[in-house]
Order: sequence, then C-alpha cells, then structure tokens
Amino acid sequence: MERPQPDSMPQDLSEALKEATKEVHVQAENAEFMKNFQKGQVTRKGFKLVMASLYHIYVALEEQIERNKENPAYAPLYFPEELHRRAALERDMAFWYGPRWEDAIPYTQATRRYVRRLHEVGRKEPELLVAHAYTRYLGDLSGGQVLKKIAQKALDLPSSGEGVDFFTFPNVASATKFKQLYRSRMNTLEMTPEVRQRVIEEAKAAFLLNIQLFEELQELLGQDAEDQSPSQAPGLRRRVGSGARDAAPAETPRGKPQPNLLSQAPLLRWVLTLSFVVATVAVGLYVM
Repeated sequence: MERPQPDSMPQDLSEALKEATKEVHVQAENAEFMKNFQKGQVTRKGFKLVMASLYHIYVALEEQIERNKENPAYAPLYFPEELHRRAALERDMAFWYGPRWEDAIPYTQATRRYVRRLHEVGRKEPELLVAHAYTRYLGDLSGGQVLKKIAQKALDLPSSGEGVDFFTFPNVASATKFKQLYRSRMNTLEMTPEVRQRVIEEAKAAFLLNIQLFEELQELLGQDAEDQSPSQAPGLRRRVGSGARDAAPAETPRGKPQPNLLSQAPLLRWVLTLSFVVATVAVGLYVM
C-alpha cells in the first residue's frame, strides 16, 4: 500500500530541496567555527586548503555539466556565463600556489570521494546533477560577497580581488533575482516521483560529502607545523596531470567506525556556511 504524502510536503522541487536540507543548515548555523569565521578568525593555510578542494570539485562538476548541457534533465539549468567557477578558481590557484599551481595544489582523500561521485552522477545518472548544482551554485551566490570581504580583511588580501575571485559573479547583476530565476527553472524540470526523491536524497548526500571533506581538512590543519607545505601534509597528494577524475577514491580502514557526520562538522562551519549561511545574516534564513 502506498504511503500517503503529507499535505504540507512542498510541491516545487526547489522548496522540497530546501526542506530536505534544513537540518544541515541548522547544524551549520550553530557551528562554532562559523561564528569564529564571521569574526575574521581564519588562517591562510586553511583558506588555501579549502580553495584547492573547491577547485577540484568544480572541475569535476562543470565537466559533467558540459557533458549534459543538452540533456533535458539538466539543460534548463545551464548558465555557464553566470555561474561556472573553474576559470575564477584557476586565477585563485595561481594567486595562492604560484605559476606552477597545477603541480602544487593539494588533493585530499575526501575531495577525491566528492569528485568521484560527481563523475558517477554525470556519466550514469545525469538527472541527479541538479542536486549538486543546487547545493553549490545557489550557496555560492548567497554568501559570496560577504565571505569575500571577510577573507580579504582577515587575510589582508588586496582590495582589487586577487585570491578571492571564486566569490565574485560579474555576470549576475542581482543574486536575489537570479536565484529566483534558477529556482523557477528547477521547478520546470519534468521528473517522476521516484526521480524527484532520488534528487532530494542526492542533495543530502552532497551535503554529507562536504561535511566529510571539511572534517578531513580540519584534522589536517590540527596536525601541522606552520612551515609544512600542503603537499607534505599527511593525507594530501600532489595533483598529477590536469584530470581530477583520474584519482582513486579513498578507502575507509576496515573496522574503523564512521563519524557521525551531522554532529561532527568542524570545517563545515566554513564552506557549507560560507556558501549558505553568512548571507542569511542580512537577508533571513534559508535564502535558497
């Protein structure tokens, strides 16, 4: 017998995704690290690690978006000029890691897992790309300018924007209006109830991948001496070649218990909140 759906269940996909990811938003808002970040307490090393991980993630995401840009399951959400981040992140990598940045940037195990999932989705289940694009791009638009200013001040960066290009969307005149357009396009996607539920679950999985990533980065930051280079730090490997997808996923040691991802999210305090929470201080909760 089919389970009756509650009357309060959101009908639009964008609303359903917002509702489904609300718990993670609450976790992010209450994170101690995020409160510290808003006070400007962020290190250069931590910022570099986060930006390098974002580079690998966006290379994978946008490669799969390009692969599926004419697929009806994704095509209405194809906004490369407005949203795509790879070129901006390449400029940021050059700023932080120098002219040979492709050989120097770190590539953590959790980042590899995230990248692997993006490629799996793009190649085998492109209808789920909407979940990853939603969690990344709308969050980037929500908090970008606020976080850019915080990082510039905390890290004494040039006011002209070097090192934080990722947070700037020069082809989006109004983030609020563009997000409205994006959500309306999401709501026009045709999908069966089964696919819709898979998209919702994939959005949750995207948050969990982020949580795993930043838990790992927090652990790496806690290990180091300040003069240790990213490529020497435990758990990091130099990027080999230009294809992030070439990396094998990390394996979990047999018998080692998995952490409770939603209750232990140290550096989720940053990028999930750097994408989704900071801007809500000014414009209200759940801006997506």
